[in-house]
Amino acid sequence: MKKVYFIQVLAWALFLCACNTEKLYRTDNDLASIASPYLDQKPPSLIPEPFAPDMIARENWQVSGVFTPDLTEFYYIREVGETEEDKKMEFVVLQKKNNQWQESVISPRVGQPFISPDGRVMHLGRRYKERTETGNWSEIKNLSTPFMEIPIMRLTASTKGTYVFDAMGEGVLRYSQLTDGKREEPKLFNEEINSGTANAHPFIAPDESYILWDSRRDSGYGDADIYVSFRQEDGSWGESINLGGKVNTERSEGGARVTPDGKYLFFGRNMGKLKPTDRYDDSDIFWVDAQVIENLRPKK
Repeated sequence: MKKVYFIQVLAWALFLCACNTEKLYRTDNDLASIASPYLDQKPPSLIPEPFAPDMIARENWQVSGVFTPDLTEFYYIREVGETEEDKKMEFVVLQKKNNQWQESVISPRVGQPFISPDGRVMHLGRRYKERTETGNWSEIKNLSTPFMEIPIMRLTASTKGTYVFDAMGEGVLRYSQLTDGKREEPKLFNEEINSGTANAHPFIAPDESYILWDSRRDSGYGDADIYVSFRQEDGSWGESINLGGKVNTERSEGGARVTPDGKYLFFGRNMGKLKPTDRYDDSDIFWVDAQVIENLRPKK
């Protein structure tokens, strides 16, 4: 009798141990599935998803989300205020401190942020900040002429120091190379890139292998779409390629940029605008696996 009772107790103990082990495994596995440097969000597939909807997405605007190269800081612009009279734009940062993401409002909007590949410069259109020895950002500084004379909305830079930027109201993209430490005069991109209208919000890959931007074209999916052009072997830029119907919709998409590790494409989608006469009253930040770009790269 005692032997049977002992076997039953042992069996029950093993059962409880197995249950606890399964629970621990599932918990750890669930945490592993979402623990990531991207605000602890589970990464997306090849279908775009709103980024951090519980932390970022609100009514009105959220645009221009960018990470620092170490993925411990995320900067973006948002609109706050419930009435037209109260609405204003804020420049916001989320920083990972003590293993927690903490939000701070930096200032009113001062330009569309872009962090240089080395993490030392935060470009803000015609202005910029630099990392100081303490790890903080400097006061805002102005670019030299002729850049201060161009109404730049967004300026991005490669690891070689090449600037790629737009101009409000002009609808064209320009670039400026850094040669032997000297900044060259801005030049217009070819007609393939600057065709259509409202070419804006460019992103140049750190290695200069491709450029992303948004444009309005008759062949697009509706309003502004995101396009890519790949660098050719001779150094020229190839045809403009629409990112396709998974990224682009009948709504307006734009402001594309890729995370510093090259893994994910971020962009904005205007959720409240369907017709050119509609107001841009709601914009969300989306992200998608950057493989959507590589899938379009011409085969050699």
